[in-house]
Amino acid sequence: MKSAFKLFCVVAVLCWSALAQAAPVTGTVTVKTTGKAAAGDAVVLVDVQSSMKEVARTTTDASGHYKLNKPGSGPYLVRVTHQGAAYFIAAPEGSGPGDIPVYDVAAKVKGVYCEADVMEVETANGQLRVTERYFVHNTSQPATTQWSARSFEIVLPAEATVAGVEAQRPSGLPTSLKLDPDGPQGHYAFNFPIQPDEGEKSTLFEISYQVPYSGKFTFKPQFSLPTQNVGILLPKSMSFAAGTGSVFESVPEDPGVQTFVARNAAPGKALEFTVSGSGSIPREGQGQQTDASGGGQQGGASAGPGGGLGTPIGTPDPLTKYKWWILGTLALVLAAGAAFLLRKPTAGAAREASTKQGLALPTTKGTALLEALKEELFALESERISGSLSPEEYAETKAALETVLRRALKKS
Repeated sequence: MKSAFKLFCVVAVLCWSALAQAAPVTGTVTVKTTGKAAAGDAVVLVDVQSSMKEVARTTTDASGHYKLNKPGSGPYLVRVTHQGAAYFIAAPEGSGPGDIPVYDVAAKVKGVYCEADVMEVETANGQLRVTERYFVHNTSQPATTQWSARSFEIVLPAEATVAGVEAQRPSGLPTSLKLDPDGPQGHYAFNFPIQPDEGEKSTLFEISYQVPYSGKFTFKPQFSLPTQNVGILLPKSMSFAAGTGSVFESVPEDPGVQTFVARNAAPGKALEFTVSGSGSIPREGQGQQTDASGGGQQGGASAGPGGGLGTPIGTPDPLTKYKWWILGTLALVLAAGAAFLLRKPTAGAAREASTKQGLALPTTKGTALLEALKEELFALESERISGSLSPEEYAETKAALETVLRRALKKS
């Protein structure tokens, strides 16, 4: 009898401990396209520290309400799938509401356009290295997500070797992606939802690639969406020449970077330019100066130009609002932490995947530091999204983490 009583006590203590650690996550899923509750949508709680493992699952009721039990205090995401498209929020701490807005889905939506296609071009190890970013807006009315296996189509040089692909939702959560071949060589598609804008925040696509380089290369970009601005950024040591029939403006606003802009590109409209020479775009100094500028727009970036990016001469520079993101520290943080934020693989899997892509991951003790920093960055973003951190605390902490991360990456 005493043994049975002891066993009962042990079980009771273990159950109490489990209940003490578990915390409910509740909220309501609303379809903003119609203003109605999202009934019957799958809602999943995922653990970002365990390779996005599902730890709880449920379905919204007729009122769009859901309830999940969070098993611990680590960082979690809540994912709801509506008409095939996934939407995320950081799981709120404490009793905070986990309300999630979603949208109806269509393969093609009116009001989707590209505000800017920005190419950052430089040389490295006999290759031409390109980082291309597309700032895509969805201003549909009623608000509808554009999503299909070919949500956004791009064309790269046929010789291009893709090194990395990421996307960022208007909510600010970045994720690494798989780029799908789409027809002839160099044609690709993003299978990623283009959600309606949230204020001035839109969807960002980023792809980095390399092409063989013998000192001169001609680009012939093509566009699947109307594109207001096409920007080319080059180091001062390289040369730029517009192709026949292509009109680019030189915007001499930064002492370390050349900027050339073509306006109102459209599907089927020819555009061509040639780059030659060699060099790298300076980043760290500009990023540090930019950090002090404060403010926030896309993904926490500053709305205006950062330090070292002066007032444009003559016509306004249409890329000014993006240059902090392009040249500042956020690009560095995104490149280092994007895969972690929504898909954190094990160290072995990450190293194997990177080897297939021709990349190298650090194998020294710096890896542990980078992982710790990325975890802190995720936790910081989670607190910002859940509203548990003031803007001042967020800005101060993020600046400190970015500085340490930048130094760690340089040493790795």
